[in-house]
Amino acid sequence: MSSSPAATAAMLAIGDELLSGRTKDKNIGQLADMLFLAGIDLKEVRIVGDDEDAIVEALNALRARHTYVFTSGGIGPTHDDITADAVSKAFGVPCLHDPLAMELLGAMYARRGVEFNEARKRMARMPEGSVHIENAVSTAPGFHIGNVYVMAGVPQVFTAMLGTVVPKLEGGRPMLQRSVASPFGEGDIGSALAEIQKNHPETSIGSYPRFSENRFSTEIVIRSREESPALAAERDILAMIAEIAAAKAGV
Repeated sequence: MSSSPAATAAMLAIGDELLSGRTKDKNIGQLADMLFLAGIDLKEVRIVGDDEDAIVEALNALRARHTYVFTSGGIGPTHDDITADAVSKAFGVPCLHDPLAMELLGAMYARRGVEFNEARKRMARMPEGSVHIENAVSTAPGFHIGNVYVMAGVPQVFTAMLGTVVPKLEGGRPMLQRSVASPFGEGDIGSALAEIQKNHPETSIGSYPRFSENRFSTEIVIRSREESPALAAERDILAMIAEIAAAKAGV
């Protein structure tokens, strides 16, 4: 019996500040790490500015192509926080003040003695039919509609929201990973490593250059959902390294 295809994911990071360089994104790596452990392949990441049409276009493209889509940013209280409106438009539903979100935020601001004004009420808006994503850090919830998970851009809040979302997702078998340290740079191993990848299609082989003490080396990482293909690729990589070493030594 053939196994079902692995679940795939995409990320849509939203905000002019990401494109201008004012804010350095930290959420992509966090999402990639958590999905890797869950056996879900992060296949694509897009960054768009605070432009409703651009968000809608990107979101519709991504949600049609992947099992899950995660967005970050644009759900705060200011005029340029338009993610909820864009997601609503993409799904063809109205964007409404969610009663439970209004209750949660109203109670939080009351405890703090802060006015729950119109700007802050914007954080309770979400597409009709959405399900909350809990925000244990600052109360204002994210939301989930269809295969799209909409979360805050603040890294601490994004990570907390992911912690509630990812364990509930249907993934696949987690990816296994093995590392081999090569004392040679990518220029020495590139051609042979490409041939090894070709011969082991059930694996994904990545090379990551290092430079230390005036010399290049490479960390080679083998990823596979099954142990035997990873081990077979590792054996060929070790043999390649030994062959290159012998050639350089003139053996």
